Amino acid sequence: MKKIGILSDTHSFLHPKVFDFFKDVDEIWHAGDFGDAETAEKLKTFKPLRGVSGNIDNAALHRSFPMFNTFNIEDVKVLMTHNGGYPGHYHPHVLELIRKEQPDIVVAGHSHILKIIHDKPHNLFYINPGAAGVTGIHQYITLVRFDIDGREFRNMEIFETQKVLNV
Repeated sequence: MKKIGILSDTHSFLHPKVFDFFKDVDEIWHAGDFGDAETAEKLKTFKPLRGVSGNIDNAALHRSFPMFNTFNIEDVKVLMTHNGGYPGHYHPHVLELIRKEQPDIVVAGHSHILKIIHDKPHNLFYINPGAAGVTGIHQYITLVRFDIDGREFRNMEIFETQKVLNV
């Protein structure tokens, strides 16, 4: 069993409670828009990190994190990207990857909107953790954590706190 923490759109900001909420996870997945290398490094120092680059990330982050990251964990296949759309409205390149790779989980960011959806037509679990930073139109900072046990997803939890600039 693996405990997973997911966040996105930090935009160079890590709320102090990120580390509390993710203290028991085995690894962190970041769905793009780190904002700077320091944010990625803090997460990487804290827990093993998988991620993708986002549209605000600089060239160095694009070299460190791909636009698409496909990997296996436990008995599931994961496809992660930053700006991928969502079920029924995937971007064409992401839909092509879904058809080719047949992932069990798709993780995306970019929208700053928390969405967790069972995509029945593609037989996958879609997760957009919303936004973990303070930049953008969202009103709440959100994070997601859950367990993967073989092919099962369990213990889904969401962290939410109002976005304030003086944390």
